[in-house]
Amino acid sequence: MTVTTSTASIEIVDNPDRDRYEARIDGELVGFADYQLTPKLVVFTHTEVVPACEGKGVGSALAQFAMDDIRAAGQREVLPVCPFIKAWIGRHRDYIPLVFGARPLTAKD
Repeated sequence: MTVTTSTASIEIVDNPDRDRYEARIDGELVGFADYQLTPKLVVFTHTEVVPACEGKGVGSALAQFAMDDIRAAGQREVLPVCPFIKAWIGRHRDYIPLVFGARPLTAKD
């Protein structure tokens, strides 16, 4: 998947051989979100973006791609141990149902 922000086009892929989602700009690795798989969970342990790309949407693009990928597969829930992924989900409440142990949303808009 390629995400275009105001500053760059970010290519994001799942790299299961390295247990992480990766973000690249012009072929260069600029960020990743590490995970561990269990039969029922994707445990996000760490997210990192190179300093030159911080604040440019790389981390958010990684988080959204990962959540959409997990949702589409429909096989596992998310356990966000990583503070960045946890905070991102908190700001994007429509992904809360993916979180292991989360109570169903009751607010109606």
